[in-house]
Amino acid sequence: MYPAEIVLPMKEEMIEGGFDELLTPEAVDSALTQKGTSLVFINSVCGCSAGSARPGVLMAVNNSGKRPDQLLTSFAGFDNDAVKKIREHLLPYPPSSPSIALFKDGQLVHFIERHNIEGRPAQMIAQNLISAFEEHCN
Repeated sequence: MYPAEIVLPMKEEMIEGGFDELLTPEAVDSALTQKGTSLVFINSVCGCSAGSARPGVLMAVNNSGKRPDQLLTSFAGFDNDAVKKIREHLLPYPPSSPSIALFKDGQLVHFIERHNIEGRPAQMIAQNLISAFEEHCN
């Protein structure tokens, strides 16, 4: 498990951006089985999170005409039980952090894995998400 002093500022960035934390398996199941759209960001300490994933996710939700109904986040290597439960909802995809998932009415409709984040600028990730929001969100 990562030390809190490293993780908490990264968690706070998403909370300040309007995201609610998923901290327990029960919270994950409750959130992801609701009607509507839910964006789930699995945050992490890796450089691609800081360099493109977090900024890209925040850029997308702040610059899109359509947004998910719920903005949710959990931290890999810290919120272990919640992340494990999120990953059950992401099957058949393998564990990936950071990663970004869009659910609609409890079904996964768009997923960006780590290998689609690494080496890509935040603007590219934001545009990918904005396109998904336009397609799936009201």
